[in-house]
This record gives sequence, C-alpha cells and structure tokens, in this order.
Amino acid sequence: MNRLRSLSRRLRRETSGVALLEFAFALPIVLTMSLGGAELTNYIITKMRVGQIALHLADNSARIGSGSQLQAKTIDELDINDLLTGADMQSGELKLFTNGRVIISSIEPDPSNAGKSMIRWQRCKGSKTGFTSSLGAAGTNNKDGFGPTNRQVNALTDGVTMFVEVRYQYTPLIRTSLSPSTEMTETASMMVRDRRDTSSDKKLENGSNNPNPTHPDGVYNQTKVAVASC
Repeated sequence: MNRLRSLSRRLRRETSGVALLEFAFALPIVLTMSLGGAELTNYIITKMRVGQIALHLADNSARIGSGSQLQAKTIDELDINDLLTGADMQSGELKLFTNGRVIISSIEPDPSNAGKSMIRWQRCKGSKTGFTSSLGAAGTNNKDGFGPTNRQVNALTDGVTMFVEVRYQYTPLIRTSLSPSTEMTETASMMVRDRRDTSSDKKLENGSNNPNPTHPDGVYNQTKVAVASC
C-alpha cells in the first residue's frame, strides 16, 4: 500500500510528459492550419495565372491582323488558332483546355441599332463545354455594354473591342472544402488599336446568302484551318 501511495505521489509531481501531451492536442489544429494555408496559397496562385492568361489573350487578340498602316487589317482563323495555342502553352501544367474553356468575343457596333453594341463573332476552345459565355452567343445585339455590372465595355464607332472569358475547373491539393471554390472565371478586354477590316460577304448584293463566303463576319480562313467554333 505504501508503495502505491509513493508511486501515486511521484506521478502527480511528474511533468516530463506534459509537452508531449500538449503537442498531441495541438497537432490537429496546427496541421489543419498548415494544410489550409497551402491550399489557399495554391488557389490564389492558380487564380492569378488564369487571370494573366485572360489578359494576355485579350491583348494579343486586339493586336492580330495582316496589312499595312494604310489599310484596315484583316484577321484569319489561323491567327485565332495561334492565340489559343499560345494560351495553352502559357497555362503549362494547369492544362487549360483539359480543365477549362476559353471564349473570345468580338464586340462591334450594332449596325441595326445606333449607339449600341453587338457580339459579331465568337471563338471557343476547351473540353469544359458546359462553361458558356456570360455575354451571350454570337449575334447578341442591341446592348449598351457587355461584361460585369459597373465594368461593362462596348465598341466605339468603327471600332472593335475584344472580350475574353477564361473559365477553369480548379483541382484542390487536398480537399475541396479547404479551397474557396472549384470554378474560376477571369475576364479581360482590350480595344483594337489599328483599323480592322470587319466587312462580311455572308450576303450577296441581291440579299441572298453567299454559298461560298471568304470572310464571314470579317474573319478570313485562307489556310482552311479548323474553326474554333462555340
């Protein structure tokens, strides 16, 4: 009995295991905070990269075109495909066209409604076909502007504005619940600097449909490449 009492007193005074016990209690909290921080950091970096892709696409789509400074520049489907290829290369391990979708819209003055804008044409690429444009489809017209509320853009008279939407399905590092969202949407727009040839030969002079148009909606396809249609 005395031995048990002596052992009990020694155990009550023993403090060598307190630190280990405190660590065991704190470990789940520290681990959760560390994993959450890593997940949030990866999410922010990925979102920033997707935003940069959208900005570069908008900037480059406003620059493309062939022709001298003395004439309106023409754009070709090959130019648009090159833009999309560059975006895919820029995305790297994000695999943009496997995990997302890019939508390029050409916003131009609406010829049927003075002072309004329309989507003249759109080009899309990416396996996530469920991601559709928030602006509407090609042909959407009679609009004061396109884009998020209080950040809308339009086309000036005889001008063109390129609007790019990049939608991406984010894959969390650890668990979905630790990331703010699994779907990212980034937009960017740029005005075309040079004069752009927006003429179309979809219609003949008599008003009938042209069976063999060479530049419908102002986009040529001289090399007969596949059109990145939406």
